[in-house]
Amino acid sequence: MRLEPLGSGVEVYVTDAHHFSTDTILLAHFAAPKNGDRIVELGTGCGTIPLLLIRDTLPREITAVDIQPEAIELLKNSIRRNINNGIERAALIHPVLGDIREIPAQMPAGECDLVICNPPYKLGGSGIVSPDSAKKIALHETECTLDDICAAASRLLRFGGRFVLCQRPERLTDVLGAMRAHGMEPKRLRMVQGRADKAPKLFLCEAKRGAKPGYMDVLPVLMIEDENGFTPEMREIYGSYKDNHDG
Repeated sequence: MRLEPLGSGVEVYVTDAHHFSTDTILLAHFAAPKNGDRIVELGTGCGTIPLLLIRDTLPREITAVDIQPEAIELLKNSIRRNINNGIERAALIHPVLGDIREIPAQMPAGECDLVICNPPYKLGGSGIVSPDSAKKIALHETECTLDDICAAASRLLRFGGRFVLCQRPERLTDVLGAMRAHGMEPKRLRMVQGRADKAPKLFLCEAKRGAKPGYMDVLPVLMIEDENGFTPEMREIYGSYKDNHDG
């Protein structure tokens, strides 16, 4: 277990099995929470996204759900660490150990403003499956499917509430179809490229519960690097996190 700084004094405990990536930071930024939001993250892992959200906003509360006890313990340790360091709003994060397919039924329906998920990118049974159980759960749909995630998000969200996730481009049709099947209309989409000469490697998508079909805001491609390293936009997104990793 080791500490990673997230900027502005916020820190997160990570391990080799439970850590975060650029995708995590991009999703947290894309989610664009508002002060006072009631938020749920499905599959929180070590809890990086809730910690990034409380770094920059003041939500009403964040419920962080994961099926892996080790991940939830890491997040609990991070919450205690941040509170002890004077980041009192870390107490707004509530870790919950449980199955995404079951936990939403135990929570009040239709009360969340924002649901966030960085889901497994690969279909169950596809690709080379990691023998490490934590990595297998994170990368493959072994514990929940995209349909399970969308069903959970839809139940939790209030009318007009937002669901945001990231996924690989080859699964775009799956994501849009699952969102619509559960009463959430895709309204914002952004592709992410490593460099100008590379194909998109990720997309970020937002849907609204109960919204009418029709217009979707397809944003300009987010470019991660140019000839000078990180693009200006990426440096802005990384913000105070990047300040801890320069030099």
